[in-house]
Amino acid sequence: MAEQELDSMSLSELRLLSAFLAMETTDTLLCLARECGGGKVTEKVQSFIWDHCLTKAVGKGYESYSKKFLKKLITEIESNHGNVLDELYEQYASYMISFKDDNPVRENERVCKCISFLFPDCFKLSICPKSRKLVVPLQCSLNMLEGDTGCSVWPSSLFLSEFILSYPHIFSRKSCFEVGSGVGLVGICLAHVKASKVILSDGDLSTLANMKLNLEKNRLNTETNLSETSIENQNVVKCIHLPWESASEKELQNFMPEIILGADVIYDPSCLPHLVKVLAILLNKKKSYIDNWEGSILNSFPGDGKVNDTHDLDASSFTAQRINTSEVKGIINDAVDLVSRADPVAYIASVIRHADTFDRFLALADQADLRIKDLTSTLRPFDLLPYMKSYDRSSIRLFTVT
Repeated sequence: MAEQELDSMSLSELRLLSAFLAMETTDTLLCLARECGGGKVTEKVQSFIWDHCLTKAVGKGYESYSKKFLKKLITEIESNHGNVLDELYEQYASYMISFKDDNPVRENERVCKCISFLFPDCFKLSICPKSRKLVVPLQCSLNMLEGDTGCSVWPSSLFLSEFILSYPHIFSRKSCFEVGSGVGLVGICLAHVKASKVILSDGDLSTLANMKLNLEKNRLNTETNLSETSIENQNVVKCIHLPWESASEKELQNFMPEIILGADVIYDPSCLPHLVKVLAILLNKKKSYIDNWEGSILNSFPGDGKVNDTHDLDASSFTAQRINTSEVKGIINDAVDLVSRADPVAYIASVIRHADTFDRFLALADQADLRIKDLTSTLRPFDLLPYMKSYDRSSIRLFTVT
């Protein structure tokens, strides 16, 4: 879509288009369509939907989604005694003939949708596009729970991407390594803010292939042969197969990044010892700890699963936290401190789904001599996805690991 077309849109129209491209729920689209029309879906709004959403999406895998949206849209207009544009009726009739299955999403079926980051007017940093929009096309799975989790867009990856785009100075000109990269969204944002080196990793080969496709969709060169020369090439995003359980210290020491990132990686208790091992090596912890890994971590846990008091963290403490709006100066100071860090640091964004799992992660981190700090309320990203009603940022926590 031409930049001039996007620039001529109102904010409400831009949000509606962004929600459509991101395949938000049909209820969300209807809500945004009403906002465009001052409370109802006017003929002008219908024309916008036809011109900018439905017509431009033809042949791009949106047909089934568009059919569901049109069905609800027409019902909404008719129930309010409005006039439905002939084009909408005709398009819905065409979908009825071509797509008879109302629930066509099958296991491992993938679609291409676009995540649009919308920068507010107050955002003055140089990484902001002139259009004030960054549109990221992604091939992903709509089946988040059945066998294709690595190809789904998870909330924590959205949050971490917002964080990177909100504080680009933390990541600019830094070598970055992501564990469990999934669809590659975080890596695309790192490349956008001009990280000096971006290495993405995942333990699943199918996910890795899909990630590489997404990087190519976003016009990023990819490299899987990590020779010493290619690692130093700053214009290439590297993709590597990295099962945590088999990752060796020698293999990981080839990278030694300044910044490590992870989104929604604290979820499977059986994987946590391996994740902590990978983090400890990448963060360049004492070799004596790594040498004793098998005995001290894989086979040993505290009786109550809680971390030592020095961390002052457990899963229950996060549920009660609230944002203190008077800490603006603290936010600035935290950002400056993070930019000026000499030692490597990891940023982990996560939804705490099970307190026991998170407490186990804290216990393992403590044994690995890792220090965890909660930045959720002190270093908040801009809301760059205001149209995405399915994205609950309040459930996500951001931590540093050092």
